[in-house]
Amino acid sequence: MDLLNTLVDKGLRRELPTREEALAVLATSDDDLLDVVAAAGKVRRHWFGRRVKLNYLVNLKSGLCPEDCSYCSQRLGSKADILKYTWLKPDEASQAAAAGLAGGAKRVCLVASGRGPTDRDVDRVSETIKAIKEQNEDVEVCACLGLLSDGQAERLRAAGADAYNHNLNTSESTYGDITTTHTYADRVDTVRKAHAAGLSACSGLIAGMGESDEDLVDVVFSLRELDPDSVPVNFLIPFEGTPLAKEWNLTPQRCLRILAMVRFVCPDVEVRIAGGREVHLRSLQPLALHLANSIFLGDYLTSEGQAGKADLEMIADAGFEVEGAGEVTLPAHRADVAHGCGSHAETGCGSHAEAGCGSHAGGGVCGTASGPAVAAEPRTDLVAVRRRGAGTDLAPNA
Repeated sequence: MDLLNTLVDKGLRRELPTREEALAVLATSDDDLLDVVAAAGKVRRHWFGRRVKLNYLVNLKSGLCPEDCSYCSQRLGSKADILKYTWLKPDEASQAAAAGLAGGAKRVCLVASGRGPTDRDVDRVSETIKAIKEQNEDVEVCACLGLLSDGQAERLRAAGADAYNHNLNTSESTYGDITTTHTYADRVDTVRKAHAAGLSACSGLIAGMGESDEDLVDVVFSLRELDPDSVPVNFLIPFEGTPLAKEWNLTPQRCLRILAMVRFVCPDVEVRIAGGREVHLRSLQPLALHLANSIFLGDYLTSEGQAGKADLEMIADAGFEVEGAGEVTLPAHRADVAHGCGSHAETGCGSHAEAGCGSHAGGGVCGTASGPAVAAEPRTDLVAVRRRGAGTDLAPNA
């Protein structure tokens, strides 16, 4: 179709699609889905070949968050039966990271619940970064600690952090419907602080709240303007005990269309399939590798992912290969940009990957050309709370 040919041409030239073109991708019918995947796959392969980057999450501090993000199992007032624990010691975090690295991950994402780090928290995380890098010299380390105060990004960079993650999550116009304890502008400010400190910025979205197609396009266009090195795409995991427990709006086909739209808008950026891929993409996960060039290995923050061994088998069976530690993730024109991140300037990082977000203000999921997309019966059986790895005595999944 003419739309897809146009989008491929623009993607190969790094030219921004129009909003109408991005919306049209989300409105394609299921009959055209494989054509959409094939077209976006051409753009993905042009910039990233058949490499898949593996990332590994370490939840440094779980639960007990004072923020009220509706999508999050760690939120204020959450009744989700998740693991709750205070800060891991640097050696504990380093041991947890080692499991992911042994499984093939080249990046470790250190995440802590909370509004943002205190200066003492930055010291803690700095010690953890140093402990991990002492054991694994070439590892990339990303921090995801919430809203940053002045000077904290610089301190993390000095400690050896390569990247910082802070997701926009949803469109500015609907952000207040999912969170009241901080603003969309606060999130944008933190991404800019990371950029300014020479950290590789990572910022993404979370789909599945029943948000409109316009909301999804708005947030992805905002991300393109912020120019992060990586964009994680999360799909809401509706945890029981959270306000969004009943939000089962996604189909595997819609997830693929969302990933394709992100690839067309951000053609040369690391697009990562993050939380919720097992729950919502299910058996179509291998198709998503034709759109995204990065995934998380193993478990997420408070939920379990599929077995790490299964992740690796899926990548190989789909005809892709795991990106090696010595390979540069991004294309040369992006990797050479002077982010001040040394050899790791080209990469992005993790996210609160078990979460999801959006807004009820957008009305239900927008219809496709063949009629409204209707999710199947809720697959609550696929939502498994993490009971292993960091914060437990059980071996991690990696």
